[in-house]
Amino acid sequence: MPPGIPYIVGNEAAERFSFYGMSAILTAFMAHSLKDNSGHPAPMSESDAVATYHLFVSAVYFTPMLGALVADALFGKYRTILYLSMVYCCGHLALSLNSTRLGLAVGLSLIALGAGGVKSCVSANVGDQFGASNQRLLERVFGWFYFSINFGAGLSQLWIPELLEKHGPTAAFAVPGIFMLVATVVFWFGRRKFVHIPPGRNRLLQEAFSPEGRRALGRLAVLYIFIAVFFSLYFQSQSAWVLQADKMDRNWLGHKWLSSQLQSINSFLILGFIPLFSYGVYPAVNRIFVLTPLRKISIGLFLMVPTFLITAWIERQISLGFQPNVVWQFAAYDLLTAAEVLVSISSLEFSYTQAPKKMKSLVMGLYYLSFSLGNFFTSVVNKLNERKAGPVLSGVNYYLFFTALMLATSVVFLFTARKFQVQTFIQDETPAAA
Repeated sequence: MPPGIPYIVGNEAAERFSFYGMSAILTAFMAHSLKDNSGHPAPMSESDAVATYHLFVSAVYFTPMLGALVADALFGKYRTILYLSMVYCCGHLALSLNSTRLGLAVGLSLIALGAGGVKSCVSANVGDQFGASNQRLLERVFGWFYFSINFGAGLSQLWIPELLEKHGPTAAFAVPGIFMLVATVVFWFGRRKFVHIPPGRNRLLQEAFSPEGRRALGRLAVLYIFIAVFFSLYFQSQSAWVLQADKMDRNWLGHKWLSSQLQSINSFLILGFIPLFSYGVYPAVNRIFVLTPLRKISIGLFLMVPTFLITAWIERQISLGFQPNVVWQFAAYDLLTAAEVLVSISSLEFSYTQAPKKMKSLVMGLYYLSFSLGNFFTSVVNKLNERKAGPVLSGVNYYLFFTALMLATSVVFLFTARKFQVQTFIQDETPAAA
């Protein structure tokens, strides 16, 4: 195993604790705890809070393209990650010090630049640690990389909502900031253990516009349109589902759960589902037919359809005046998590292997741009629901719209995936350098 991997995984666990802890309370904070300049309560409407949340997530996943360009063309991945991590820390500081819309805007802008800017670089940095001799370990390491993400996320999604409830936004936003500082220090400690791929500079543009580069980007861009629709639905578990849980019976296992805490179900399920799929489901299915990354993605897209059908049913029960228990949302989280393992991990690994050698970060940035597009679409839908003339989609129709969109996307992907030309690129062996 490459010596830099423990530092990357440790950094990712702390950084994801930071990001998901902050984002876990963001929708609830905007809908319930936001203040005006005089310190008086000034919360957003539910639709406005959801729209703002998805606009922020859209920005987080737009900036990886900028980070990728800076890393691949100018500074390299290591320095880009280190510098933008400092910007990231400043964003958490702004949120913890100011609970008004100004503090929200400044804090979220800095976090979007920092978190998004490092994202494509960190993912590509994992792959850079491998060469031909240990390429067989790449799939497993990306699985454990994803495991570290969700371990950090799950802990923060349980703890940070409690901090917001008991101690207010200052403490709730400060703790994720401390973890981001820890993540930065851990990454710095690994500086002499990493394989450092020098920036491509002019070679990046040459490779991107070469026939091979254009073909790779064109193939992946088509794939990412389908991924965008998937993540338009997926990220609503952190916004619309949180507000839906506010209206449900949250008593379960003798405890009344906070609506923001329910997101942690997804993170903890991932911890079990990754080894379950890697060592159980995938080997079993491979005995019947070869489970390629594109086939995994296709199955995951279809699995998101019944996921949103469950939330549509929950919304219907709420509209009829019942108290559905949160156990129904747990069922939706089970399917959501299985779909995430199939789509997200597979497309992350597939994106890296399909990217030409000097374009790894650039392609990761393009991959995350699909997240941005999906969240921007969700934000627009919720902004339209803020119209004075009345919402375009509300209640159960909101969830049924996304269900139908996902079904249509899954069917079209079946035919598109058959025509995809697969070509794998892996980095050459490179010694670690300071």
